[in-house]
Amino acid sequence: MPRRLIILGSTGSIGVNTLEVVRHLNEHAQADIEVVGLAAGSNVDLLAEQAQAFDVPRVAIADAERADALQSRFGAHRVLGGPDAALRLVQDSDATDICAAIVGSAGLAATLEAVRRGMTVSLANKEVLVAAGPITAGMLEAHGATLIPVDSEHSAIFQCLHGRMNHVGVKRLVLTASGGPFRTVDAAVMRDATVEEALNHPTWSMGPKITVDSATMMNKALEIVEAHWLFDLPGDRIDVIVHPQSIVHSFVEFDDHSILAQLGPPDMKTPIQVALTYPDRVAGSGQALDWSTIRKLDFEPPDPDKFPGLKLAYEVIEAGGTAGAVFNGANEAAVAAFLERRIRFGRIIPLVAEALDTIDTRPAQCLDDILDADRRARSVVRESIETGPPTAVAGR
Repeated sequence: MPRRLIILGSTGSIGVNTLEVVRHLNEHAQADIEVVGLAAGSNVDLLAEQAQAFDVPRVAIADAERADALQSRFGAHRVLGGPDAALRLVQDSDATDICAAIVGSAGLAATLEAVRRGMTVSLANKEVLVAAGPITAGMLEAHGATLIPVDSEHSAIFQCLHGRMNHVGVKRLVLTASGGPFRTVDAAVMRDATVEEALNHPTWSMGPKITVDSATMMNKALEIVEAHWLFDLPGDRIDVIVHPQSIVHSFVEFDDHSILAQLGPPDMKTPIQVALTYPDRVAGSGQALDWSTIRKLDFEPPDPDKFPGLKLAYEVIEAGGTAGAVFNGANEAAVAAFLERRIRFGRIIPLVAEALDTIDTRPAQCLDDILDADRRARSVVRESIETGPPTAVAGR
């Protein structure tokens, strides 16, 4: 049976890789995957190129001003424009599958609509579960949707558990972290790191927001919260270990003390292909691991003083409700300010901590609750930047 796929965030690194995987699967594995929709933020040229290459009938672009220009290049293709374009793309489509790869909370409504429609969701956007985990979990069950993680760490755990999204027999999950560009840098030096230094990741090629998250290790903090919702485990059974080679993507320790790990090169095509082909295994589109080049695999605990965002993740899990939306929204706003060179690197995590301390946690019962918490978090960060907040995470 043909599968009809929408890719949210098609012009980002995950989206580009997903299209390459789709082409590989259709050509070499007779996968019969039809790309029926693409959504992007503002990259008109690449979006148009992708739509033409895959003969995509519908596209969405968040930048409404560029929608007309895009329409003139597409002819019969239908173009949706505006902040809700991705949501309307999902609503108007007969897709069976969706790859959710829009960075941050921008893709939240569209991804939840795909869940409501019972689609198979390849989830590359960790913010969906971090911000909206309390409502997503219930929607998955209510609408019969399937969620398969694409993040390399969660894909690794998913594979180790053979697709079981529960904790039966599991003692703990261990997420690996590269340590980012500042793993060996003194904390005082790191606080004043430049944008260029923060974007210089040693192993992974990613977009700017995710790369900065890796530099602060907020990516791992977000992944702790995501793992909590994905695999139904409390925070005290989810750990992080630094593994600079990025070969071991995560591992699972079971009650009998045996451990399973998933290994591979730092190449996102593999977890994308796992999500698109599960439970089957076909010839890979990504890199193969060359064992002859591996001499050692290093592991070390993360430094909690250099990377205080990790502790915040456990506080968010404990708080529940809208705390995840505050956590995510504040981080997005702080990272954006850093990339715009309005704050120094060392202020990112303190701004997130301030938002969590300032904003009360409320029950998360619907999307409006999540979006309201997100707005409040961004407002706290914006006002704090304007008035000059403390630069240390006080009292934690």
